[in-house]
Amino acid sequence: MTTPYVIGIGNAVMDVISPTDDGRLAALGVQKGIMQLIERERSEYLMAAQADDHGPGRLQSRMVPGGSVANTLAGIGMLGLRTAFIGRVADDPLGLSYAEQTEAAGTVFVNPPVAGDQLPTSRSIILVTPDGERSMNTYLGISAELGPDDVNPAVFQGAGWLFLEGYLFDKPKGKDAFLKAARSCHEAGGQAGIALSDPFCVDRHRDDFRRLVAGPMDYVIGNIHEWQSLYQVTDLEEALRLASADCDTVICTRSGEDAILIRNGERVTAPVHRIVPVDATGAGDQFAAGLIYGLATGAPLEAAGRMGCIAAAEVIAHVGPRPERDLRADFRAEGLI
Repeated sequence: MTTPYVIGIGNAVMDVISPTDDGRLAALGVQKGIMQLIERERSEYLMAAQADDHGPGRLQSRMVPGGSVANTLAGIGMLGLRTAFIGRVADDPLGLSYAEQTEAAGTVFVNPPVAGDQLPTSRSIILVTPDGERSMNTYLGISAELGPDDVNPAVFQGAGWLFLEGYLFDKPKGKDAFLKAARSCHEAGGQAGIALSDPFCVDRHRDDFRRLVAGPMDYVIGNIHEWQSLYQVTDLEEALRLASADCDTVICTRSGEDAILIRNGERVTAPVHRIVPVDATGAGDQFAAGLIYGLATGAPLEAAGRMGCIAAAEVIAHVGPRPERDLRADFRAEGLI
């Protein structure tokens, strides 16, 4: 059997993770425990401040490739499938490191770093206080400029699955890239899907998202708030009824409750493994990884959903948005593979 091949398109964001304390957060003017979008000058100021704070003999910042779809692909790759990532980085130290680390982890980084007078590589400066709170300061940079020219149809030969993130839908170029990628995936015989990503993102682009869900998307992942926002209803069952009429495979995560999965009239639930989270940032990304692994390997719908829940439970039990062990052992223990 040929190993399934999954391509993802998303924001290529380097996570710059630094230990700090509450006093330093206040001195830097960083609001604790939230994610803020920042401008280029602010990101350069915070990067310089981290370099000063973490000089010789002190705790160093860690630079880890991030971004929602990139995290999902890392999880899928650790489960043994072939993966490739279409994202945009600059030919600068962060971008070169992002591409190199992505390749070293086993995911093909499709497009070379962009040289010339471009925006710099996207970064999220994550300041972690001793209580475990993560204060995220994200500059979107060049990754948000991804467009159809970054999508080469030849890359999709042999690819069975495509996964997109809603965050890139904020610019017309991103929408065009998604449509070109979905078309290329279908022409190669694959299935295309998207994570809705954020209810505010859905609010901003509701009509376009609706057309995408009802058109080229074969599977869509969203949480309660995203599905309700998409169809402008407060009743989740009505939202899922409308979604199922639009799309073959509809997945709804419900934060501590069982996930709901609907495919061509079949409806199942997948139980959530309840644990106290250490760091919840990667839960949605790794749910998608387990789910897509199950779908791509032909597992029953309920089993694919359970794989997603197991993957999400593993990642929230430690710091960082990517798995730290081989989840196939957990899947075997549950009789899923």
